[in-house]
Amino acid sequence: MNILVVGGTGMVGGNAALYLKQAGHTVTIMSRNRPTAEALSALDFIETNYIEDDCSDGRLEGFDSLVFAAAVDVRYLPYDGSVTPEEFYTKANTEAVPRFFAAAKAAGIKRCVYIGSFYPTIAPHRIDECAYVRSRHLTDTAVLAMSDKQFNVCSLNAPFILGHLPGLDIPHLGGLVQYAKGNIDGAPIFSPVGGTNHISSASVSEAILGALLKGESGKPYLIGDENYSWKDYLEIWFTAVGNPTDLSVLEDDHPMLPNVIMFAGPGATVSYEPDPEETALLGYGRNRIKALIEEVAKAYGG
Repeated sequence: MNILVVGGTGMVGGNAALYLKQAGHTVTIMSRNRPTAEALSALDFIETNYIEDDCSDGRLEGFDSLVFAAAVDVRYLPYDGSVTPEEFYTKANTEAVPRFFAAAKAAGIKRCVYIGSFYPTIAPHRIDECAYVRSRHLTDTAVLAMSDKQFNVCSLNAPFILGHLPGLDIPHLGGLVQYAKGNIDGAPIFSPVGGTNHISSASVSEAILGALLKGESGKPYLIGDENYSWKDYLEIWFTAVGNPTDLSVLEDDHPMLPNVIMFAGPGATVSYEPDPEETALLGYGRNRIKALIEEVAKAYGG
């Protein structure tokens, strides 16, 4: 396959691009900025802002497959009052992503995988309550509605994705390592209430290849790996940095896992098992979170 990976300089898209390249496919990455990770610098690159650029100008021609791993979340939301969350997510997700897929369809791309979110599936009540979850739901619905016999589109709706790519600095991961080591002055040490499902970027990469090869057109796939309470999850980080700690569980807003990122709702527990037949079809591995945390902790000085 000749694959275009949008968001290919980030952790999810970058790991997927390298995995697809290793699997023998031709891979080009597309993003607003050139990659910082050395391994990605060897790949062909197209500078594009999918939100602002006219992508129907021919830049998508010549590819037969697309992986879209670039929809925005709370990390990109301006807090200067210049735009409301509803306006921001509507422009960047609900409007821009389907517009990009329409351009991909017109350019002759045949198979597409969209990396969506698990929230509309596991917390559907939040669609009406949360601008981000609503945008993800509307985007997923609009993109899948474009699928037909000539344009195979499926979505992989993922939980919290954990991964590591040498040369790509992810501040949240570095912060977690320092928090677990007790190096953040004034940061209270505890666990928030609740928990969620986690998946590794390696598993997502495997699922992407499986979806490109075998995914059913128009189908949303809920993917996932391990369920952890936030207490158990954070305690793995503390142990990984050599500071094993029995964390108290409090309802307070957490310095590293704040309520603003808890789109299922503060204190919610999200726990599920992905469909075993779909997992087998997509061909992704599981039970990787603990080992990955240990790897990430070491990479970030733990």
